[in-house]
Amino acid sequence: MMYLWILIALCLITTTSCNSSEKEACVTGAYPPAKEDKIPWYVINLDQPPDQRWDTLTLAKTTEMKAMIGEIKRLASIILNGSLIPLIDHDLAPLVDELPFPFGDEIKGIAKTSNIPLGEIVLYNIFYEIFTVCTSIVARDENGKMFHARNLDFGLFMGWDISNDTWALTELLRPLVVNLNFQQNGMTVFKTVNFAGYIGVLSGIKPGVFTLTMNERFTVDGGYIGLLEWVLGKRSGHWMSFLTRNTLSNADSFSEAVNMLANTEMLAPAYFILGGVAEGAVITRAIEKSLDIWRLSPTNDTWFLLETNYDHWKPAPVIDDRRTPGINCMNHMGQQELSLAGLFNVLSTRPVLNKLTTYTALMQVDEGYLESYLRYCPDPCWPW
Repeated sequence: MMYLWILIALCLITTTSCNSSEKEACVTGAYPPAKEDKIPWYVINLDQPPDQRWDTLTLAKTTEMKAMIGEIKRLASIILNGSLIPLIDHDLAPLVDELPFPFGDEIKGIAKTSNIPLGEIVLYNIFYEIFTVCTSIVARDENGKMFHARNLDFGLFMGWDISNDTWALTELLRPLVVNLNFQQNGMTVFKTVNFAGYIGVLSGIKPGVFTLTMNERFTVDGGYIGLLEWVLGKRSGHWMSFLTRNTLSNADSFSEAVNMLANTEMLAPAYFILGGVAEGAVITRAIEKSLDIWRLSPTNDTWFLLETNYDHWKPAPVIDDRRTPGINCMNHMGQQELSLAGLFNVLSTRPVLNKLTTYTALMQVDEGYLESYLRYCPDPCWPW
């Protein structure tokens, strides 16, 4: 509920309309986007030592990482008159040794290569656990072919610039977006869309097995509580983005992935959206366990599932209703026209596309296909 009150307050101070229930024509012809918006690829070689496997990417993006972390620290300095800065610089660093292998060693390697303080890299990786606002769609065409697409929106509450109607962190994130090909023995294990310097996974595909995205779930026991408990010594919960990466690494079937994501204790509530070669699911998670598994299969009449940041069995809040226009545009496209291009059009319709949107990812599991693009929402555009 706290999120909604902050959204309402922001509506009162922004010049952009916040009525996301307004009718917006479904976009057509948005695909393919401009070539310069296509996101580059890097290889993460899992045969290398964990503290070295991110070196190439880190060196390529150190300047952008420093700019992003500098803005996070600037915003943190506003909170409690800067009292969080000593925590970031001194107290977070030792906690890296509490992370499961190989994540702690990877973060240490990124800090060393970038010459960014270790505590700041830990903070950078924590941040995504609690500030993502997303739309994910898993869909099946008339021939049973499965597709998965998502908008990742990030930066909510993080530095709204009233002079140009943008979110500070969102603008700094776009230069950090990369596609990653995680390889072992020269073969692809899985692919992801990531932010450079961030070692967890928010969007990924295990070719021929399943696709996976994670959306934040807004609840009163949000991720900040679980993270605080972790910092204070409770270690039973898993970081969401480490759980998704482990699932991509270790699950060899759709059902195994569902089981891992539904039953592992976590630090924060979330939605996991999964697509297999013949089925799909949205897993609604509390910290301890799954609350609901909403399934898409050949035996039911539903041909797509669309998840934003609210339980699918409850109405979306009027102040942040990306669900209704998204569903309307999916039905307008129709199952017979389902394609990656069609999904890109749906995700290009405001307010599904908004000022927070950093990228759109498109995936097709059978072909192991992943492509992604940076996104910009020209005015008039919703803040979220």
